[in-house]
Amino acid sequence: MPRTPHASPQTLSLFEALLKEPTTWRYGYDLSRETGLASGTLYPILMRLTEQSLLEAAWEPSDQPGRPPRHTYRLTGDGIALAKVRLTDAAAKAARRSSPVAKIVRPA
Repeated sequence: MPRTPHASPQTLSLFEALLKEPTTWRYGYDLSRETGLASGTLYPILMRLTEQSLLEAAWEPSDQPGRPPRHTYRLTGDGIALAKVRLTDAAAKAARRSSPVAKIVRPA
């Protein structure tokens, strides 16, 4: 069975965090702290979603002189729609796994 794109637990965790405030620009560091994802996991996902136009990325200048600008991210309209679909699908899949299996009763 082929893998569903954008459905890894790590990507779903990122989608969940971003959907809390989908139009708010978020720093990668804050997303890392919120999701618990290490930078080596988080930033490749952010880059991939940005390349696929599911996230917008922008540089924000630092408030402190001498500090480099920081990348910020937010979901695009397509990203919001896909994130909702993937999280709904994941919740439905989890619910199916946790539901009791119906016993088959056969007549004697």
